[in-house]
Amino acid sequence: MLGKILSFYTKYFAVWVIIFGAVAYFFPGPFRALRDYNKLFFALTMFGIGAVLQLEDFKRILQKPLIVLIGCSAQFTIMPLGAFLLAKLFHLPPEIAVGLILTGSAPGAMASNVMSYIAKADTAYSVSLTTVSTLLCPLLTPGLTYLLARSHLEIPFLDMVLNVIYMVIVPLFIGFAVRHYFKEKLRKILPIFPAISVTFIIFICSLVIALNTDYLPKVTGLILTAAVLLNIYGMFAGYTVGSIFRMNLKRKRTLTIEIGMQNAGLGTALALAHFNEKTAMPAAIFVFICIITASVMAEIWQKQAPEQPAE
Repeated sequence: MLGKILSFYTKYFAVWVIIFGAVAYFFPGPFRALRDYNKLFFALTMFGIGAVLQLEDFKRILQKPLIVLIGCSAQFTIMPLGAFLLAKLFHLPPEIAVGLILTGSAPGAMASNVMSYIAKADTAYSVSLTTVSTLLCPLLTPGLTYLLARSHLEIPFLDMVLNVIYMVIVPLFIGFAVRHYFKEKLRKILPIFPAISVTFIIFICSLVIALNTDYLPKVTGLILTAAVLLNIYGMFAGYTVGSIFRMNLKRKRTLTIEIGMQNAGLGTALALAHFNEKTAMPAAIFVFICIITASVMAEIWQKQAPEQPAE
């Protein structure tokens, strides 16, 4: 019974993000009071994600290195460059431009694995892509942000690298180690870990809204348009990459979802740690958008199951 409740809670991630975002807008006080714990909360998110990874996930990467390389290369070129060009096109204020580029430079979102499963895409491929992009992000996320956004604001590259290691890599591997060494004892409570990750991502997004209650009405339309275009462009480009490399339909769907969705929770946490609440806004809004669009695509594709199996 508990497992079904937690699965329902995790699956409808987008609904809770919207509900708690509205609560944070009208009642910001409780969220603002917890701002100093933001990095810890994101570390707990990554611990929850690490706890659902298995050794087989890493073996799978070694078995299909080329398609993982293609997917990760697309992830870290399509989205950062798209964010950079949109920031130029819309003449975004420097703080907002940096936030959008930081969002585009983030790794794939773990929620994409769930969406790929629902969409009857290649879930194993999705897990491999997300895992590798997450392991690469301590260098690539700060590096790409520094390269593309330094004309807008000073980018603290080294501090960002250290923060990503602290918030992503260390808790991810602690979670993985806990799962690996205590897997039999943890089997019955495994659904708790994705729910933990969902809970803290919801909080982080709500915190950004709570911190920007006065500023949001002034710029939401501009940021929303840029974030929607970035998401749609990423999904379209992902499907196109799959077509160029003649991947089967399941993998095209996987790349569509994987590249269109970013770990914007990480972008939000980094923006709050190194810049300010305004810089965090594009990432927080992107969470809403990519979850909603991926959910819609997953529901459509679920009813159109591919005939051929994953290779």
